[in-house]
Amino acid sequence: MNDSHPAAVPETATPGGPGQGVYLYAVTPGGEPPRDLRGVMDGPVRTVSCGGLVAHVSDVPLDRFGEEPLRRSLEDLEWVEGVARAHHRVVEALAAAGPAAPVRLVTVYTGEEQVRDLLDRRHDDFAEILSHVAGRREWGVKAYMRRDTPPPSPAPATTTASATTTTTATTSASGGDSPGLAYLRRKKESLRGREDLWRAAAERAELLHAELGQVAVASRRHRPQDPQLSGRSESMVLNGAYLVDPAREEEFAAVLGGYRDRFLDVELTGPWAPYSFTSIDLGAGRAGGVR
Repeated sequence: MNDSHPAAVPETATPGGPGQGVYLYAVTPGGEPPRDLRGVMDGPVRTVSCGGLVAHVSDVPLDRFGEEPLRRSLEDLEWVEGVARAHHRVVEALAAAGPAAPVRLVTVYTGEEQVRDLLDRRHDDFAEILSHVAGRREWGVKAYMRRDTPPPSPAPATTTASATTTTTATTSASGGDSPGLAYLRRKKESLRGREDLWRAAAERAELLHAELGQVAVASRRHRPQDPQLSGRSESMVLNGAYLVDPAREEEFAAVLGGYRDRFLDVELTGPWAPYSFTSIDLGAGRAGGVR
């Protein structure tokens, strides 16, 4: 079930104040935000309630978060990083206090009435999500193919000119490889060895994901990150998220020990707010936007 398309940005004042939009961080089953919690552009976080649900919001200027200005703002990576840090800071604080359903980055409404309407129309969806994540935490597991695992060694190359000459004469007389063909054969064998290594690492990652999924309440497999995002040059073969009961967190972490081997380097991150398990389509584009 999708919400309506983003609303046009008004030229008049909104309930948040003149030229202000309402930035939504997360929905909880009740309560107030932690004291003195501040969000995007250092705005104080407040609540909007409806039907037993609480939306945690702050005011943002529409000259930066309105539909058209936002398109330009999203091209400024430093600006986006600052917004993302503030957004996640609020969500983490809320999740630490109780169950929370975070929404997509840069979800902005033109007034509090739209937020109440959202809580009313999607009440059952939010209630189901909050019940699912209550008392549980998200953990991330990333697995990389080890760089220091050598592929099968190619045949050694000859090391002296005389040996090369002798080998050339011998192979030519017997109809074997020339030095050039021998080199290409060794390169092919090396490449095949690396492909075999990658395949073995990928198969191990599949087994790891399946075993972690048996311990977790729910699991999600995200697209592997490229080296610029992961900060590592090794190939990522698993980028998983897992919703885990606290009573099974030690068991969950223990699974990883059996997969730190010659094929995989395994990394555990978290705990996080349950971003991967609170997805709800609010009807905007992938980068959020004004409703």
